[in-house]
Amino acid sequence: MRALVVDDDRVFADIVAFALRREGFQVIEAFDGLVALQRWIENQPDLIVLDVNLPKMDGFTVCQRIRKQADTPIILLTVRDSDEDIIYGLEAGADVYMTKPFSPKQLVARARALLRRSHRPSDQYVCQMDKIYSDQPGTGLPFSSRQTLLTPMERRLFDCLKSCPGQTLSFDAIICQVWGQTEGDRTLLRQLIHRLRLKLEPDPTHPTYIKTIPGIGYRLATML
Repeated sequence: MRALVVDDDRVFADIVAFALRREGFQVIEAFDGLVALQRWIENQPDLIVLDVNLPKMDGFTVCQRIRKQADTPIILLTVRDSDEDIIYGLEAGADVYMTKPFSPKQLVARARALLRRSHRPSDQYVCQMDKIYSDQPGTGLPFSSRQTLLTPMERRLFDCLKSCPGQTLSFDAIICQVWGQTEGDRTLLRQLIHRLRLKLEPDPTHPTYIKTIPGIGYRLATML
């Protein structure tokens, strides 16, 4: 498996590269945004670990450019930890947002979890919302006839929620079904919920369909 590590701090890039190489990854490094895009085009890596504060082109823009063309798993690994930066990074197309300082073991675990669940675009599916809800007894959400491409992990989450429409599923139950017993956590779940809302909600900032039940979990709304 090939990983592209992008960070203008060469010492830090070498630390990340060492952690990945120790786990069997072939690592390509880049130290600015423009070179990162070129390395991605030339090498087509299976995974990208990307800093945000880069010369020539910032990591958010690099992420957006790549996401327009491919579904390569992207981990944003950066010192920028504000809610605004995290939301912007996820909207740019990142799969995971991690902040420095970080645990190399956790980085490798998240990288492998992403790769296990990453497939070619043919393994993704187009989610036509009005058809999905017409197939669910007792539901009738007023989606327009639009088609939305979901990644495999987004599909797993949505399938989990729509298996019990109108019922609240606990955080832990959803994590177990989407990631398994040991890999997921509430931060990853919150990030994935945010990505799914961006694709499915008319207004993701005021979700109508995927409801947060504070302190408990999430619920897919049912409208009769």
